[in-house]
Amino acid sequence: MYRSERYVFDGSRNIPVVIRNYTEQDFEDMIRIQRECFPPPFPQELLWNEEQLKNHVTLFPEGALCAEVDGRLAGSVTGLRVNFDPSHPDHTWEEITDDGYIRNHNPQGNTLYIVDISVSPAYRKLGLGKLLMQAMYHTIVELKLKQLLGGGRMPGYHEKAEEMSVEEYVLQVTAGELHDPVISFLLSCGRMPLHIVSNYLDDEESKNYGVLMEWKNPFR
Repeated sequence: MYRSERYVFDGSRNIPVVIRNYTEQDFEDMIRIQRECFPPPFPQELLWNEEQLKNHVTLFPEGALCAEVDGRLAGSVTGLRVNFDPSHPDHTWEEITDDGYIRNHNPQGNTLYIVDISVSPAYRKLGLGKLLMQAMYHTIVELKLKQLLGGGRMPGYHEKAEEMSVEEYVLQVTAGELHDPVISFLLSCGRMPLHIVSNYLDDEESKNYGVLMEWKNPFR
């Protein structure tokens, strides 16, 4: 099981943070964080439910991590193992994550696929998203997996969709000529764009596109 203790810095304050596996005792806080991250009009029925969370901690507890700040749950990341074939990269979020229930988790899968990463807005300036992603990289190395993979939203694309193709948008974000809240964050975590997927997620801001972003295990 995973546990890492460290400090983050908010101005002159040193704040203790623990990255650890989440458990059933954390479910109420996990759902609270989702509500804070995705308030209405986001459909509230799409937030985590207890059945999904129970599957996460039962089927693949190594891929169920959370960030605790000064004793309060502030963020989480969830994954499952899949066998990814780069010659057939297209899929939807619902297909590859079993709509978040991860009943398709493959204990022999070569890839850790990110289902979700969420950080409560009040804590986002502390860099918890990067700490959670780094913890997943540690998990990949420990399990000797080939890579981490996941589809990134492009919430900034709708503002540029009339000016450029999605391919050009991703190129400009990758080059640092444009900033996208999600893709730029994933790039800063060491993730690299692999493939653009159409109809990845029902997401008006991203025009339903997702960018598969990978991190390769450097020891493989």
